Amino acid sequence: MKQSQRHEHLIKTITITSGKGGVGKTNIVANLAIALQRKGRKVLIFDADLGLCNIDVLLGLAPKFNIHHMLRGECSIREIMVKGPEGILILPASSGVEELTHLDEFQRLRLLEEFETLPKDLDYILIDTSAGISSNVTFFCLGAQETVVVITPEPTSLTDAYALIKVLFTKYQEKEFRILVNNVKSSKEALEVFRRLYVVTERFLNISLDYLGFIPYDAELQKAVRSQEPVIIKKPQSPSSRAFSDIAIKLDNMDFNAVKGGIQFFFGNLLGIHDNARV
Repeated sequence: MKQSQRHEHLIKTITITSGKGGVGKTNIVANLAIALQRKGRKVLIFDADLGLCNIDVLLGLAPKFNIHHMLRGECSIREIMVKGPEGILILPASSGVEELTHLDEFQRLRLLEEFETLPKDLDYILIDTSAGISSNVTFFCLGAQETVVVITPEPTSLTDAYALIKVLFTKYQEKEFRILVNNVKSSKEALEVFRRLYVVTERFLNISLDYLGFIPYDAELQKAVRSQEPVIIKKPQSPSSRAFSDIAIKLDNMDFNAVKGGIQFFFGNLLGIHDNARV
């Protein structure tokens, strides 16, 4: 992206995903959204884990409506959108909702029409996917400008992250991924965890892995999760809160994937890849 374009208003789309569940992905999404909002950006979280609706639980919210009601024609996307901490916007999911990759033609068209009515002054849409290599996960990774894969030091986290990256590369030719390491004791450990993933992908896949940063293990973060409050609000000076702020700055200064374009590409691409996003 040219420097002059950085001053144009473009809605940036970021899918935050993982190969394995339980790596803290949803917590990362919530705290990064608030950190970006504090920088004067307008942020929307799209809870794309359509079977579990974790983001509203994490933030202690109880939305009256969700995407299921919208798809059934009972309300608009603006009616299901709720405000979270410090003004972030949230599109809540619902348990037991049919995956977006299985929508019929009418539902797909309705989805596109509704998303076109989103606030035009949004700066970021953060898409919180489920974990794994399902068609629902690849669906959103293919649509967004950037894909952030969250990993931890656990061996299963690394093997499952590799499996996800491999699927996205071999089936859909995705070649660029941002890696965020969570729950580590130090920057040294984070870099070592990243290196382990980098080595195997470099050996077997022709892709680019970019080290986005790390979130340190923080007892305050665990307490914040239990109290259903983002740590960046509950304990803004804690190590994890400072890390979220640093990563938000890095994201905000990052050149986004110009090939994929902006929000129009995102939602158009979601519909366009509908029939091909199968694994």
